[in-house]
Amino acid sequence: MAPIRGLTLLGAPSNIGIRPYDDGRLRALDRAPALLRTRGLMARIGAKDLGDVHPPAYEDFVRPPRYVRNETPLVQYSGALAERIANAGAHGDFVVLIGGDCSIVVGATMGASRLVGDRAVGLAYVDAHADFATEEESYTGSAASMCLAMVAGHGNTALARMAGASPLVRPTDIALVGRRDEGEPYGHAALRPLGVHDVPYADVRSQGIERTVAEVTAILTKADLAGFWIHVDADVLDESIMPAVDSPTPDGPGLDDLVALVAPLVRHPRALGMQLTIYDPGLDPDGACAELLVTFLEQTLAGGPTS
Repeated sequence: MAPIRGLTLLGAPSNIGIRPYDDGRLRALDRAPALLRTRGLMARIGAKDLGDVHPPAYEDFVRPPRYVRNETPLVQYSGALAERIANAGAHGDFVVLIGGDCSIVVGATMGASRLVGDRAVGLAYVDAHADFATEEESYTGSAASMCLAMVAGHGNTALARMAGASPLVRPTDIALVGRRDEGEPYGHAALRPLGVHDVPYADVRSQGIERTVAEVTAILTKADLAGFWIHVDADVLDESIMPAVDSPTPDGPGLDDLVALVAPLVRHPRALGMQLTIYDPGLDPDGACAELLVTFLEQTLAGGPTS
């Protein structure tokens, strides 16, 4: 068996990429990394803790029309995340990034590319939503509803131009798995025209997890890619077991199926790191969802990825 790589963990306690609660309070996603640590996360996955990358303050409580909430702070934060991720994985460790809202994927993919000398990387995006709206299409103005589009260079925001004229990840090097957002066509209509490999969860269920993993792995390990990053949004889990997210969604996988889907990707030698996002402690009064997510990470990362 191949030797085990070390695990290095960073927290990204950010809520600046998501809209506030309906009553105007900021969502509690900034508490997620610390709370998961209190559940024994570090010992259970055997990771080295490099602390948190703290975001700037929340600015846009009212969404500017056709703009992204907190875009200037998000550009700054994405750059800081990229630097910390590149440093965290510089000696070959697999980076585990705990959010926070899912807009951290912008900085994460920047950092992943730096880990391999600024070469092209792929992205597995495991999520109940495509997050592919543009600034004109998003009704919330939250980067969380647009962040995959930003990574793919789709739209006209500063966050979609973090790598200049080129996207952070080419659309054809993205595998989106698990979405169940057919009622929100504005959020996914551009996926296939741009070449994103889109596998809704209905297709995962019909073709099976093993075939899905094989398809996704083929996308992420093409010869011209130097590695890949893995995004897992907590809302990909069925709403019956994961209500502590801003948009719980039915007809999703349970814990065992999600582990079966993600663990082979994590253990692939070209995997650079993964992130877990959108868990909201403010919607988890008894901590059941926190425990489920730590169990997911423990089972997915058990023994660490192989090199």
